Amino acid sequence: MKHHDVIIIGAGAAGLMCAATAGYRGRDVLVLDNAKQAGRKILISGGGRCNFTNQKVEPNNFICSNAHFVKSALARYRSSDFIDLVERHGIEYHERDHGQLFCNDSAKEIVTMLLTECEWAGAQIKLRTEISEISQNEQGQFVLVTDKEHYTCDSLVMATGGLSMPKLGASPYGYHIAQQFGLKLLPTHAGLVPFTWHSEQKQKFEPLSGIAVPSTITSKDGTQFSEALLFTHRGLSGPAILQISNFWKAGETISINLLPGVDARAAIELVLANHPKQSLRNTLSHWLPKRLVEALFDESLLNKAMNQLVHSELELLAIDLESWEILMNGTEGYRTAEVTLGGVDTDELSSKTMEAKSVSGLYFIGEVMDVSGWLGGFNFQWAWSSGVAAGQAV
Repeated sequence: MKHHDVIIIGAGAAGLMCAATAGYRGRDVLVLDNAKQAGRKILISGGGRCNFTNQKVEPNNFICSNAHFVKSALARYRSSDFIDLVERHGIEYHERDHGQLFCNDSAKEIVTMLLTECEWAGAQIKLRTEISEISQNEQGQFVLVTDKEHYTCDSLVMATGGLSMPKLGASPYGYHIAQQFGLKLLPTHAGLVPFTWHSEQKQKFEPLSGIAVPSTITSKDGTQFSEALLFTHRGLSGPAILQISNFWKAGETISINLLPGVDARAAIELVLANHPKQSLRNTLSHWLPKRLVEALFDESLLNKAMNQLVHSELELLAIDLESWEILMNGTEGYRTAEVTLGGVDTDELSSKTMEAKSVSGLYFIGEVMDVSGWLGGFNFQWAWSSGVAAGQAV
């Protein structure tokens, strides 16, 4: 039976970050994962370019039942610290909207950087390893039974991720271990995920697939995001939808402003004054794609001249443009979700070290816990920050 100071389960973003951090402290570290390669989710992220962090990371960019939990780790390992690491490895990157940072070349560079750091820190990584049992012996050490060897360790770190993207090996394993050791779980559901149509909506809107428009989308709780909205064969997607999905509950409508930053009533009045005989169809087609206009508004209305529309029709028009209320069928679920909401209750963990309060030596980092970031590099930053927090403590 081989002994290591620290065993980390999960060779993803958080696990590798934790391994390097602990290894540099002189800890004997082993990372175990059942996957064929490390960092699989990193490799496909950001369209293969990895949105590895954000220029401006604040605690309010995260969803957690305890809003204060993320503050300590984020303050002690900031996005600027990770950017410094990226620059030390000579990785070129660029900034996109809302402070999002992406590799110029490939997400592989981030994985290579993390594996290099682990190698320099002396942390071992063993892939294609199935763990069949975890227990604690009388000395308080953790005992791991795998399909290859048996191990013991003083500190066990669960970096097993959530349920999102099962094709990449996502599983509830981390939740099972938390429950085994008596930790509370909060209900999980898909986050940063596209919405799907009801069958009657699908017939109406499926032909719009591929259309993208600027939008401001508001959830029932008042949360609001202004980004692109994308129509797909299956439903609604795009950054604005992915963001709002974190705040949406089944059965709730969302409100979509199709003219963000524009006063629809004032714009309509201007057209009435300057082009009273222009058709509504032509008017709206200056603001929105023609196919979208024809799907949203009645044909008989579109054929009317602006000065033929009565006050109530103009008022409804402004409302539909600024606050289109739509009830979606649901989401695409974990298959395409970028994150898992819920997980190990953060009240069970130390916000400084990520250690379980009730089980000495047991740690949870990354997505397995009830912390989810907005779209834009925030979930990777949580992986880096929580990984470092645990790596400094194990």
